[in-house]
Amino acid sequence: MRAVEIQEYGGPEVLRVVEAEVPAPGPGQVSIDVAYTGVNFADLKARADGYRVPALPFVPGLEVSGRVRALGAGVTGLAVGQEVAALTQGGAYADVVVADAVTVFPLPPGVDLRTGATLPTVLPTAYALIHTVGRLQPGETVLVQGAAGGVGTVLGQLASAAGAGAVYGVVSSAAKAEYARGHGYDEVFITSSTAPSFAKEVREATDGRGVDLALDPVGGETLRASLDSLAPFGRLVSFGNASGAQPWQVGQPDLYPLALSVSGFSILTLAQTSPTELRTLTERAFQTVVDGVVSLPVTAEFALPDAAEAHRLMGTRTSTGKLLLRTHDTDGATELA
Repeated sequence: MRAVEIQEYGGPEVLRVVEAEVPAPGPGQVSIDVAYTGVNFADLKARADGYRVPALPFVPGLEVSGRVRALGAGVTGLAVGQEVAALTQGGAYADVVVADAVTVFPLPPGVDLRTGATLPTVLPTAYALIHTVGRLQPGETVLVQGAAGGVGTVLGQLASAAGAGAVYGVVSSAAKAEYARGHGYDEVFITSSTAPSFAKEVREATDGRGVDLALDPVGGETLRASLDSLAPFGRLVSFGNASGAQPWQVGQPDLYPLALSVSGFSILTLAQTSPTELRTLTERAFQTVVDGVVSLPVTAEFALPDAAEAHRLMGTRTSTGKLLLRTHDTDGATELA
């Protein structure tokens, strides 16, 4: 089978197509004939910096859709040939991938394989940020960093559907701002990670009060500015560190004056520490797609051998929505939006 692996860390050019043995599932695992693979920023960090890479060579990729190829010992509730979506610990840039059965989910009725590949990381993350960790209440205001990305696209829709009083987004360009306004955002601020000046704009938009919930995947100074954007009793949820900045500490002087709280979320960590909770969360999140509450546009597809081109596009920070790799043809990229 084909796989796209990294043998050294570096730019997109280190992604190489190789011939590999078809993996067999172990006890409690499932092998999947991959139809589509979702491209995530974590894949870029793995390629460039070794993020969550246990050893080289390594095949990146955290989410797929496809059909069950084989079941490992002890697996129940799934069948060979069944269409599924799955969260993996890596290895998804390939024709066949193995995943723990607890993170393999039958596709709901009406959800096709292409849509299914957009779901495993983005949907549960967004659902948790709004409902489980963020605990958004009707009438509250929300601030989202990266509002035009995959998670940001879903967050705007979920927050609006949950009855948010206003949904504010932060993006890096006018084109992204226009995109975000079409996916649940009431107002969008244009800024950059090197100059996170949105706190002032947020205060002005909220008549000086600030927002009730801020959701931040960037880290560094952007995370600090998100904290500065909170209203009394506000909540800040960190769900990534795309900036690569050193972690900062928050303490009593930051939290006590306005009774603020700070929490965090990582779907990859939850998959390891509490897969049962992840499964419950994912099933609820998938239902929002079935119910038509949210949709995640696929804005570009690339054939599996062209994974480097997908990384180059995502690395420009100009992409919106979701990027996919497909395994059923090799005719290059398809721009969809």
